[in-house]
Formats: sequence, structure tokens, C-alpha cells
Amino acid sequence: MVAVPSTERIAALVSELSCGLVERDEPARLLLLAAFAGEHMLLVGPPGTAKSELARRLHRVVGGRWFERLLTRFTVPEEVFGPMSLAALDEGRYERDVSGYLPDASVAFLDEVFRANSAILNALLALLNERVFDQGSQRIATPLVALVGATNEIPDDEALRAFLDRFLVRCFVEPVGDEAFGELLGAGAGADAPDASPSPPRLDAGELQAARREAAGVALPPPVVATLGALRRQARDWNLPVSDRRWVRAAQLLRVAAATAGRDEVGLDDLLLLKYVLPERADQVEQVEQWLLARLGADAPLEPVRAARIVEAFEKQIELEQGATELAFDDSGKLSLVQKVGGAEAETMSGAAPRLSAFSRRKRYGATHIRARIAQIDAALADFDAFAGQAAGHRDRVAARLGRHPWLTPAFVARIGQVLAANAATVAGLRERLAGIRAAFAALPLADDDDGRAPAPVAVGS
Repeated sequence: MVAVPSTERIAALVSELSCGLVERDEPARLLLLAAFAGEHMLLVGPPGTAKSELARRLHRVVGGRWFERLLTRFTVPEEVFGPMSLAALDEGRYERDVSGYLPDASVAFLDEVFRANSAILNALLALLNERVFDQGSQRIATPLVALVGATNEIPDDEALRAFLDRFLVRCFVEPVGDEAFGELLGAGAGADAPDASPSPPRLDAGELQAARREAAGVALPPPVVATLGALRRQARDWNLPVSDRRWVRAAQLLRVAAATAGRDEVGLDDLLLLKYVLPERADQVEQVEQWLLARLGADAPLEPVRAARIVEAFEKQIELEQGATELAFDDSGKLSLVQKVGGAEAETMSGAAPRLSAFSRRKRYGATHIRARIAQIDAALADFDAFAGQAAGHRDRVAARLGRHPWLTPAFVARIGQVLAANAATVAGLRERLAGIRAAFAALPLADDDDGRAPAPVAVGS
């Protein structure tokens, strides 16, 4: 039985896909991951950004038949699916000669894929989703491993949403940045460079099947499921439509990513791949990425999002308790008129009868109440201190773990290290705020008598 490719072999395949192409490590990794997962990929970007070259290189790695076509609204089905078979027509069968066309390909590239007419798009739906093609009265299986679509931009057309949803992985490809422009010029032909090697490493079909078979046994642990649920709710708040089918297939992609990394469960780190799955526009990529990065430390003693919720909950509580008032009674049990400093209640002291507010004062709290509030804050401060004590070690562990991740680029891993350092600084600032809140609780007015009742703990969420 063929084994799942090692991370070293995956790295060699990625190198083959990206060799000689500047700043194309990211789409190269995603193309390979999509092939392992049996998914299709959409490359979004301007012309001349190596989209077609990346697809051709994937074909050289996967092998089999290749098909490529630039689609326009005038493209006819015969150009994509093959001409009608005259021999079949003579026998009364309505069939196409698919040899050398899309239904016969292992890897295909369709440029300007959304410009095709409805006849082509409708036929592509079944082929992309089920790997089948309607051949006359039969449905035949196709050998398609992955279809790579390309477009300058994703159209804002509801009629195309079902077709867009068939591309699970979406990568927005930008022109080479200014910092790498010299490298681009030095690369000579750049995106039109010849084959990276005369004998490129081939990805065996058994390896693809082994990865998917192994992925079937990969677990989604509760923290990952909880984070996915939170992300689904956040996507609704962003008005980012994500179908149930897409969530299911995204989970399968994450399982494949974990399996090919040699793990038996999906990690929170793997969720970073969802920035290539959920967004429909380039600006949404950073939105999803930032949301995920803010939760990257969720397996640490404390993470910034929860730390902020804790501080905000106590801030609201101290504001309520500092602003609370109560009626003042004298020793005989009668309401006692409260003299406000500076004459703020001067009008209540002459003429008409005093208002009820003249008999109220800042609420006083029993010692038990104040001790309970401080004790809860002290417990939270202990979590903050534990985070500070372990932050550096956690950052090193995450960097080491992500450094071995086959599907995240080194540049992205370096950025994550910076984010974790910023997270540590954020938590440190939140701790200072929480310490100030503790002091405010300790300074609450103290009642003469303690009723011995402790308040309900402040709800800080989970």
C-alpha cells in the first residue's frame, strides 16, 4: 500500500512547482494541496502573473492528459468537451469524441473561466463536483485530479455563485512586489521560464489516494470545532456567504492538510488555510486572516481575544458599582438628608421639599462583597501572569510547529511570529488595565456592617 508522502517529498514537489517563479510559493503550495484534497482552485489576478504556468507545472507533477482553453462568451461546448462523434451518430447515439478534451484530462486550465456561456458552465458543474460527464445517455467518470480556473476578478453575479462555489481554494495573485522586482528581472523569462528540471518529481496516483484515505481518520478536536463555529458566526456578521457544502469541504481540506503533515487531528494552526477558502474578494482575505491570527494562541494559557473580554467585563462591572446609589438612613432609621459638596443640591435645601435624590448616596459594599470581587480578579491576573511567563516559550513552540507545516509559506510563518509577539504585548497592556480595576474595587465605599453575602461572579465568557 502506498504511503502518504512525507513532508520532505511535499517540499520537493512545491519546489518543483515554484522554482524560477518569483513570489509564487503560496499559490504553488495551494495548488498541490488542492490536488491532494481532490479540489479545484481559482487563481484571481491580472494577466502576466504566472497563473497558467503554475497550472502547467501542476500537470507535469501529476501527469496524465493536459487540457487548456481560454474561454469567451463565444466559446462553444465543442471546444471544451469535444466534437460530436460522427461514428456514434451513424449508430444513433448522441456522443462526443472527448479524447484530448476536458473530460479526458487529469489537470486542466480554464482561463477567464467566468466568461463562458451558460451551456458550458452548466456542463462544468457536474464535472467539477462529481468528476462525471454526460456522454449521451450515460454518465462517464473522468480522470480529473484538479481543474485550475483563472480570472482577472471574481464577478459580482448571483447567477455565477453556484459555479464559483465549486472552486474550494481561491488564491489572489498579485504582481511581483517592488522588493522582489530585481529578482524578477534576474530570473530572465520569469513566468515563462522553462521546466524547472528535466525530470520533475511525479506525484503518484496512489499517493493522492493515500492522503485522502489517511485524512478520513483525522479528527476535528473540540477547540477546532468551536473556533470554526465562531468563524461561521463572524462570517455572517461580515455578510460573507459560505454554504454548508463549502464548510464540509473546507473541513475535509483541513483533514488532508493535517494528514499530509503527519498528524492525526486538525490543529488550530491549520485553520489559517481558511483564508484561501472563505473570502470572495481580496479585501476579505486580510479580514479572515486577522480574525484567525487573533485566535492563534487559543491553546496558550490565555489568548488576546479572551483577555480583552475579561477586562471589558470587569470594567463594566466596576462602572456599575461605582455609579450605584442607595438611600441613606440615620441612626434612628429615618432617611438622612445628604449634603452634597459644593452646593450641587442647593436647590433641594431651600424652598420646596427636597427631592429623593437628596437622601441618596454612593452605595456602600460589605467587606465580603469586595473580597469576592478582588479574589476573582486575582484569579484572572494569575492567568495573565501565566500567559506572560509562557508567552516566549509558546511563541517558540508555534514557530517550530509552523516551520514544519508543509502548506504555510516561510514568509507567512515569520509574520505569525510577529503577531504572537504583538499578542503578548497586548495581553501585558490588558493586565495593567485589570490591575487598575482591582484597585478600583478595593477603593469602593465600605459598609459599616457586613451582611456576609458574596456577589455572583462577573460573567467573563469562555
